[in-house]
Amino acid sequence: MNEIDEIKKILGIPQNVVIVSHRNPDGDAIGSSLALKLFLEKNGHLVNIILPSEFPKTFNFLKSSDTTVIYDLDHEKSQALIDGSSLIFFLDFNSYDRIDKLGELIQKSDVTKVMIDHHLHPEPIVDYVFSNTEASSTCEMIYDFIADLGEEAKIDTYIGECIFTGMITDTGCFKYATNPNTYKVAASLKMKGVDDYHLNDQIFNTMTQKQLRLLGHVLANRMEILPELKTGIVHLTKQDYIDFTIGRGDTEGIVNHILMIDGIKVAAFIREQPTIVKLSLRSKGDISVNKIAADHFKGGGHKNAAGGAAYAKLEDIINRFKEVLPHYINV
Repeated sequence: MNEIDEIKKILGIPQNVVIVSHRNPDGDAIGSSLALKLFLEKNGHLVNIILPSEFPKTFNFLKSSDTTVIYDLDHEKSQALIDGSSLIFFLDFNSYDRIDKLGELIQKSDVTKVMIDHHLHPEPIVDYVFSNTEASSTCEMIYDFIADLGEEAKIDTYIGECIFTGMITDTGCFKYATNPNTYKVAASLKMKGVDDYHLNDQIFNTMTQKQLRLLGHVLANRMEILPELKTGIVHLTKQDYIDFTIGRGDTEGIVNHILMIDGIKVAAFIREQPTIVKLSLRSKGDISVNKIAADHFKGGGHKNAAGGAAYAKLEDIINRFKEVLPHYINV
């Protein structure tokens, strides 16, 4: 019996399911979690989503997003849901350090655990692993997971919107990390009635004045171009966070603007937060920012999209990035 058949057997009995995704959830994390929740509920399972931290308000339009439990805001409820679960899904992450202290609770649970993820190097922390590093997104994998269960017909418009959201956001509107199956899934969702124009409008055309002013500030005052390395770097200081009252989701997508510059192949967005400096890295072609993140900033991700962090001064991290960059890019 292969893994999908074993999962089908497990799901043949009503389960108390907890779905978990990573800290600072993006469109793929929230989209895949909600899609799986809505599908499992159709099959009679009790399903709760727990996220380590809040997700951007941009995704509040997705069905059942308001039912999500945030560990940072409600430790007790998170603990109770995990204690009462019979099955836990790990979506869009593959190591416990991506869910911080929530991982400590889950490690103590001896229930069946299933991972569905498209990132490199999954750790052996679950009973069943569905890993596909060629997939555009975990949302694409959720579609295939449901289809492999023989339940594709149960993917309705609401589930489809959740899946399409993750595919849009993780591929930059189908500009990178795509494969033939990505477009096959997108076409199928369109045929099921998903309005991709509406989704794009909800996701990308709902910026606040504050977010737009922040973007202008970053591009005008916090951008450095290294033409000899075909690289652009933008950063935010602690004071910027105070001056612009930056909240969760306000910096989403800023790094992608750097790759819009002609000739730029690598973009780095480096942010000074109260106790840590975080990096978001993007690249074009064969340049692996995943390797830069993994080798020097305790991070990872995909070849062309990765992130990392370090406990150091902002200036030191910017300089470290500049020092190591030439070893990873051929100009």
